[in-house]
Amino acid sequence: MRALAALLAGIVLTGAAPVKPPAKPALPLPSTAGYRPQDKLEEGLWFEMDEQERLLKQSKFLVTDPALNQYVRGVLCRTVGEQRCAATRLYIVRTPYFNASMAPNGVTIVYTGLFLRMRDEAQLAAVLGHEYTHFEQRHTLRLFKDIRAKTDALSWLSFIPIPYVGMLGQIALIGGIYSFSRDMEREADAGSLAELARAGYDPREASAIWEQLGAENDATAKVRGHKSQKDKNGGMFATHPKSTERMATLRDKAAAMALAEPGAKRTAEYRTALKQWWPKLIDDQIKLQDFGGTEYLLGTLAAGDPAGWTPDLLYAKGELYRSRGAPGDFEQAVAAYEAAVEAGRRIGGGAFPETWRGLGLARLRLGQAEAGRAAIREYLARRPNAEDALILASMVQGV
Repeated sequence: MRALAALLAGIVLTGAAPVKPPAKPALPLPSTAGYRPQDKLEEGLWFEMDEQERLLKQSKFLVTDPALNQYVRGVLCRTVGEQRCAATRLYIVRTPYFNASMAPNGVTIVYTGLFLRMRDEAQLAAVLGHEYTHFEQRHTLRLFKDIRAKTDALSWLSFIPIPYVGMLGQIALIGGIYSFSRDMEREADAGSLAELARAGYDPREASAIWEQLGAENDATAKVRGHKSQKDKNGGMFATHPKSTERMATLRDKAAAMALAEPGAKRTAEYRTALKQWWPKLIDDQIKLQDFGGTEYLLGTLAAGDPAGWTPDLLYAKGELYRSRGAPGDFEQAVAAYEAAVEAGRRIGGGAFPETWRGLGLARLRLGQAEAGRAAIREYLARRPNAEDALILASMVQGV
């Protein structure tokens, strides 16, 4: 019995190190042309993912804009190369949250909330390169196999008749599952840097993403009056490393690459591609009612743009204040919309038609009926087929 107890204690302390199986021939990469699942588990994952893909194609949140889809897929293919990119299928989902994923069958999903938080094409490429590493290194499949192996061991440990030993072993194994997940995230982070460098993007932009997200988290927490969650990741049960750890590791690894050329950011190309989507991204973000985080986003976007507060950023600022509606906000909203119109006139290209809609609605809330109606009529003239054209037309007539 003492020998068994000593053995089990060793299992707990060492995390139940598995016996290494004999070396097997290297499997083909999932990005290989004509690749098919290599075993029953992978076949099952593909089946489930294929079904989810079929449902995704029917989602009302799926973005079908050909230009945006072509641009984002172009960034993915530029990042990993056309040949490896052929194994993927990209879908853009309209939601204000920051996220992206890639399934074992090559389905790539990008949330539109991610676009608002990227500063340039290199940052978008970093996210896509990270997800592609998950795909090509079979991280989902490996995680499933790891969970299955450890849950088998959990069942065995539950029968151990020695007080606490079985429970401690189970805790160690559960922690091992999450630790394995975090290790794969670190591997995907490292993979993203390699993809960026190969594609000619600036690898330092990968670290900048986590710095931006952390600062946004701080701004949200400050306004909402709670502690920032940027360094909270669930501890032992976290699936991802802490943001601060990822930021520092990516920064150090990028610096260690010592590239002869710093790499491209392609900021102008990114902004041009997203320009038509800007009002929708802003609308979705504002519905989150995250005033602190949104104000931070707009401020940093303006600070990072040589043109400063551009018409689109000023429009967004007006929307932010109008949606909050606190004392003084409608006055600030009117000032921002008017500044957007003026900036558009000054630099050419004009402001978004939605700028006049916001201006009109804000003026109506301030009791400036005639000026409000005039601004809304201007919006309807510039955007006659807008989804809200009928309701706004009736509103103007009824005021």
